[in-house]
Amino acid sequence: MDHPERGGVTVLEPADPAAVPAPRAEPEPASRWARALSGVGYRERQRASAAEQLVPPMPDGPGVTPAVVEPSPVLARFGVRLPAPLWSWLCRWAGWLGPVGVAVFAGVLRFANLGSPHALIFDETYYAKDAYTLWDRGYEANWPGDANGLITAPNPVVSPSDTAAFVVHPPVGKWIIGLGEYFFGMNPYGWRFMVAVLGTLSVLMLARIARRMFRSTLLGCVAGLLLSVDGLHFVLSRTSILDLVVMFWFLAAFGLLLVDRDRSRALIAERLARGAGADWWHLGRRPYRIASAVCLGLMTGTKWSGAPAVLALVLLAGFWDSSARRLAGSRRNLRGLWDFAWSAVSVGLTAGVTYLLTWTGWIVSSPAPGKGGYLRDWAANNPSDTWGWMPDWARSLWHYHHEIWHFNVNLHDPHTYQSNPWSWLLVGRPVSFFYESPKNGQAGCTTTECAREVLAIGTPFLWWAGIVALIYCLYRWVMRRDWRAGAILCALAAGYLPWFNYQARTIFLFYAVCFVPFLVLAVTMMIGAMLGRADASPDRRLAGATGAGLLVVAIMWNFLYFYPIYTGQTIPMDDWRARMWLDSWI
Repeated sequence: MDHPERGGVTVLEPADPAAVPAPRAEPEPASRWARALSGVGYRERQRASAAEQLVPPMPDGPGVTPAVVEPSPVLARFGVRLPAPLWSWLCRWAGWLGPVGVAVFAGVLRFANLGSPHALIFDETYYAKDAYTLWDRGYEANWPGDANGLITAPNPVVSPSDTAAFVVHPPVGKWIIGLGEYFFGMNPYGWRFMVAVLGTLSVLMLARIARRMFRSTLLGCVAGLLLSVDGLHFVLSRTSILDLVVMFWFLAAFGLLLVDRDRSRALIAERLARGAGADWWHLGRRPYRIASAVCLGLMTGTKWSGAPAVLALVLLAGFWDSSARRLAGSRRNLRGLWDFAWSAVSVGLTAGVTYLLTWTGWIVSSPAPGKGGYLRDWAANNPSDTWGWMPDWARSLWHYHHEIWHFNVNLHDPHTYQSNPWSWLLVGRPVSFFYESPKNGQAGCTTTECAREVLAIGTPFLWWAGIVALIYCLYRWVMRRDWRAGAILCALAAGYLPWFNYQARTIFLFYAVCFVPFLVLAVTMMIGAMLGRADASPDRRLAGATGAGLLVVAIMWNFLYFYPIYTGQTIPMDDWRARMWLDSWI
């Protein structure tokens, strides 16, 4: 060291070797893959304690955010200084304020001009009318052949007939659609109102789910924003058909099961803190798991395509419980099998009972011939010595379900807009819900020829990015054992893969709306990886934020570009053709 007062440089004497601390030993990599990579400089991250793994900290909120938060340096740089109490309150409640703000944005998009087109578009011709008769009689009834034109006439005067109708989907979704008709009448706004409500609420739910999964309010808001600008979700939120309702209950079930996961792991952490072991059978009441199972029952009670989700979430709940038990120190034993058995009973049985209750309107209808729901009188007309001990409604309902199953698995009638599930992620064949070709002076057309269409198609940039994101999630699940990636893939597989069993059946792209939220979660997880860790270098964070920001902006621009053909606006024919990027979209 340089010592001017001594007139020169002092050379330090060698220190006592015993007094010099030894360098900290690097932990031995746990896996064979990590040990192989350690030779080229890879260092495995230090694992958190069991308690920290069981209950990772949330980013903000009451009990997490301090009562007094330091002013934001970013706002100060722009000369904005909020009062200290207001700034602290905003920081404390950001976990709700951000998602609610995104949901409001989504709601404004979905409710704007909701009654247009003033028509029964695509399958609204079935579900809007079935919903009306459900609320009127408790079961679906037939309508006159010219009912569509009469319903949408300036002064509609039409009534359903007295005969029950054969319907191929359970009643939950139609009960929900009918609620809007009950309050706002038998008109386009009325039969689309509740679906728009569920579409808006699903954006709020996804933002909160993503925040909980990724422990980031920013990523939660990004997920909600991406779902709000997905074209397929947007169009289905403005159309009274059942698939958006299926998606809503699926997402609700997934979110409630996620809350149950966090809550049960917090209870396990408390057990470990008290010195208790991992040998438990029950963790007490689990209301969120039961609520999740009820949502699964309502999902299946909307459309049978929701049934695979019951199995998926049963397995997911069992794996989550089993992994928590191992993290708490339990060895593989019968209690690990018990986790799956109890999941099957608590989730599967509750979902089954809920599904049965959704048929209450049909069950309590009259069993007299021609007086109740479709086939309600079947047991009375077909006595059985073998099954006569069963209630007549149970035998009739079983036969009705047999007829529904036979119809659904044998639906092979060709349709112009049918598609194969192999093409769905590529948005290969969208569905035109409504189309008109107004001429000059008609429907606001100011050129020689115009087009007016409602096209059910996902925002292409979002879906194509989703393919890359799914590959990334597969890597995170297989190579890094990331439970979040596994949960996303499990839920998406439940909504997507079963359709590959019906290669010959008539199916459509809009069935994919069921798994769109989980595709968005995959993209959000990829965006989180692009942003980088909080302790990454400023250059790394800047590069990641720039790339992630450009991706989000591109997706939002893509949605705005296609907005006219999502909402049935009248545009020049050349503008419509410019939006038909693939020949298969026409």
